Amino acid sequence: MLIADDDPLLRAGLAVVLGTADRIEVVGRAEDGLRAVELARALRPDVVLMDVRMPGCDGVEATRRLAGSGVRVLVLTTFHHDASVWGALRAGAAGFLLKRASPERLIDAVHAVAAGEAVLDPAVTRDLLGHLLAAPAPVPAPGPPVDPGPLAALTVREREVLRLAAEGHPNEEIAALLHLAESTVKTHVKRVLGKLGARDRSQAVAAAYRHGLMGAQPYRPGGPGVP
Repeated sequence: MLIADDDPLLRAGLAVVLGTADRIEVVGRAEDGLRAVELARALRPDVVLMDVRMPGCDGVEATRRLAGSGVRVLVLTTFHHDASVWGALRAGAAGFLLKRASPERLIDAVHAVAAGEAVLDPAVTRDLLGHLLAAPAPVPAPGPPVDPGPLAALTVREREVLRLAAEGHPNEEIAALLHLAESTVKTHVKRVLGKLGARDRSQAVAAAYRHGLMGAQPYRPGGPGVP
């Protein structure tokens, strides 16, 4: 894996934590986004641990430049309400994590992203949701109804699952909230990804925000009975 952060002490600390973990090899370190892109293209790591805010070429732009390369990006952020995180998701990041996450959580997240999964830190997701929804809603322009886009293909239950995932709930919590088996939730997530044409959970979450699925309050389902 590759570590990209403009703080040399943090780079060194992350290299120690990750370099001593089982099944993780740190193959390079970058001090900014441009260098991260250069090293990622040369070294072909499975995962880039990318700081979202760096001088010059930041983590969002670096993630965009690596899109389609096969390198998966896990974004690190300092602030709960860093709106740049959503820009990184739209650019192709596989997930995001707070910098103050425990070493165990960080290692698990790297393994998950390397295995093709998405990692969405619940604390960041929920705080960002509140921050974004606190902004005044734009007044729609007069004209024909807006095309709901790919979300129109989702069932009511699939929309529930997607919205809860977008709030940062893992499958286990979604299952409890919807009174479903966790295996059923995984099936719904798989169907959502297919219908949205999303590579992974993080792209589906970005679609939920882009197409206006998220409401003014955190979603709390009413209970069983929805197909």
